[in-house]
Amino acid sequence: MKKHGTFFYIMVFVTAQISLFLLIGLWISWYISNYILTEKGGIRILSFNVNIIALVGGLVLLVVISIAMSLIFMYLNRQMNLTRMYDNFIANITHELKSPLSSIQLFLETMNSRKVKEEKQKEFVNAMLQDIKRLNSLINSILYMSGFESTSAAKRYPHNYRIYQADKFLKEIILNVSEQLRIRENVKISGKASCNCVMDKQWMSIVFHNLLDNAKKYSKEELEIHIKLQCSEKYLLIHVKDNGVGIPASYIKKVFNKFERVENPNSPSVKGTGLGLYWVREIVRNHGGDISVFSEGDNKGSIFTIKLPIYLKAKQNHLKKLLRLSNYSNHKSG
Repeated sequence: MKKHGTFFYIMVFVTAQISLFLLIGLWISWYISNYILTEKGGIRILSFNVNIIALVGGLVLLVVISIAMSLIFMYLNRQMNLTRMYDNFIANITHELKSPLSSIQLFLETMNSRKVKEEKQKEFVNAMLQDIKRLNSLINSILYMSGFESTSAAKRYPHNYRIYQADKFLKEIILNVSEQLRIRENVKISGKASCNCVMDKQWMSIVFHNLLDNAKKYSKEELEIHIKLQCSEKYLLIHVKDNGVGIPASYIKKVFNKFERVENPNSPSVKGTGLGLYWVREIVRNHGGDISVFSEGDNKGSIFTIKLPIYLKAKQNHLKKLLRLSNYSNHKSG
């Protein structure tokens, strides 16, 4: 369903009001005309055509008012849902920000209150650096979120789109991200993608970081992530399969919505901002691609499928636009 801006609903409201006044005016005019004729000549009625015009015109205006009121109701309902999700987001982001800050504070107070061995100091410093990275990631999520709302993220934020050989480029990103998340041994990569695609290294790293981090957070057993790469005639396909708690059918269509978080009884302690998958979808779309998810249900894991256009085989207008925005000279990277 296409989303409209506030101006659209203001115009709908104005149209409804105008239609209401026209309807009242039409029926008052019809009543007065009948009344005048009755006063002048006894019991008389207007011609059949005039009555039909008044009736049909009134019904049309009633339909317009009903449609306008329905659209306004849908808009208000959507705004109420967004407000509810925004409240949940504020609560979650507050917790997410306080947690690493509390951890850093504890480490610093410990180091300040007593003498700590050098080996332990290094351990504390590394832990604090990880917490700072986590804070930075959360803050970036909030800052970048607005960039996808109206104009293209490619215009708002730093970008560096290049033509990459997908297989080597993506495997390097996946390995780096899995090492950052300390799940290198849990990630298996299969398939081969010898096709060339237009991609931004930073943005694609964020995509895989969010997908793999989600798989890690929602894993009950020993984590297993299988990533398969393949090239079709026009598209690069990336399948990310995990053995986590799965996604209930009622949430499948919502998981990419802003502020939306899957309430799963199998993982009640998992915290988040509700922006990760929303961000993933917007980045993929900005690359000219699409993303979908499939899950058989609780404890059956999930499969995310990313589809990106292959350079010089799929539609090229958007890809060439990305390269122009990055001032890219026509030679292949990676």
